[in-house]
Amino acid sequence: MAITLPRNSTDSIVMDLFPANKPSVLLTNTPVACNFGIASLLREIYDIETIDHDADLMQIASQASAADLIFLDINLHGNEGHAICRQLKDDPSTWSIPVILFDDATTDEKTLKGFACGADDYIPLPINPAILTARVKAQIARRANIDLVRLINEQLEEAVAKRTGEIAAVQDATILAMTSLAQTRDTETGNHIRRTQHYVQALSKQLQSHPRFSDHLTDSAIDLLFKSAPLHDIGKIGIPDRILLKPGRFTPAEMEIMKTHTTLGREAIEYAESQLGCKLDFLTIAKEIAYSHQEKWDGSGYPQGLAGEEIPISARLMALADVYDAIISRRVYKEGMPHEKAVEIITEGKGRHFDPDIVDAFLSIAEKFKAIAAHFTDSDDDMQKKADYLVLATQTDHVKPSRKLEPAGSREFHETESPRKEIGIW
Repeated sequence: MAITLPRNSTDSIVMDLFPANKPSVLLTNTPVACNFGIASLLREIYDIETIDHDADLMQIASQASAADLIFLDINLHGNEGHAICRQLKDDPSTWSIPVILFDDATTDEKTLKGFACGADDYIPLPINPAILTARVKAQIARRANIDLVRLINEQLEEAVAKRTGEIAAVQDATILAMTSLAQTRDTETGNHIRRTQHYVQALSKQLQSHPRFSDHLTDSAIDLLFKSAPLHDIGKIGIPDRILLKPGRFTPAEMEIMKTHTTLGREAIEYAESQLGCKLDFLTIAKEIAYSHQEKWDGSGYPQGLAGEEIPISARLMALADVYDAIISRRVYKEGMPHEKAVEIITEGKGRHFDPDIVDAFLSIAEKFKAIAAHFTDSDDDMQKKADYLVLATQTDHVKPSRKLEPAGSREFHETESPRKEIGIW
């Protein structure tokens, strides 16, 4: 049924919300109701459904759920009208239906008790027919307004959920586009993004119950970490190809330039925030990761030389995930090391490179890391495409490789200097 927004009169609201011209009123057919002719007074405007005065609560409730208003004699079942009203208001299927209590021998005490049990109105009899009709109409219009607000809220919630999903999809697409751009200029493949995302997620879930991390690693925070992780190396877009694609060791000067990728990453995300005109949680975390994932637990990292708890948790998690993936992954200029070697190297870095508790969490789920790496493995085709791109890049950007770039998977390197060390290389 189409919902129209309320206009000026309550009658129009009622007509919009009730498919029939006459809303339904449930009336307990007691001697009092008969004596005062309540049914005949209301029948001209409403569909009147009567229920016998000796009906039990179950019968009343079964009919009440289909009514738009309930007219209840307070003396039903020998003064049990209050109790029946309370039970109707406590029932989720009938709580929103207006209940009007009526009585031919009312007192202030009865009136107050009626409102206390949840009645929407209390009518003493006899009453002027016009006043009776007006009060019934007011309660039905109030019910209509409540239903209208509920229906509008449901539609708004659906619209917000749809819009939120669209915004999330745009965010995800933007992240993938930005990270893909960075990856095309690097020696890593696109699966590096997926692996590090899942490593960080696995570590976070493992640490959720840890006293040091439980307040920070909520389900929503882990979702944000998963979304933000791909931007950890976005700053590499600003590094010249002659350095970024160099397969050998960096000179000290080149290394200093390479280190700026952390600052460049933070600045790129800050610029995105400034263009949006607002701060988004996932971009805040992305800035932390991009800027601080090269920090080390003992303070020997960069760019700030942060140590211990000074390093954001997000960056500490990414530090381990990034190093693990660098160790086990193939590159166009090297084969990956075994999982066991990566575990050994990370264990040696406990308390120096990495947060000790994060290393312990890693060791407890090391097999999960291995499974993630296997699931998102780099194919020979991925490696060949990357090798072809790097050859083209070195030709167009005048990069002079210190060794020949071999087909993917080849172990025969023609080196004039040692390949860069894969742990903590940037």
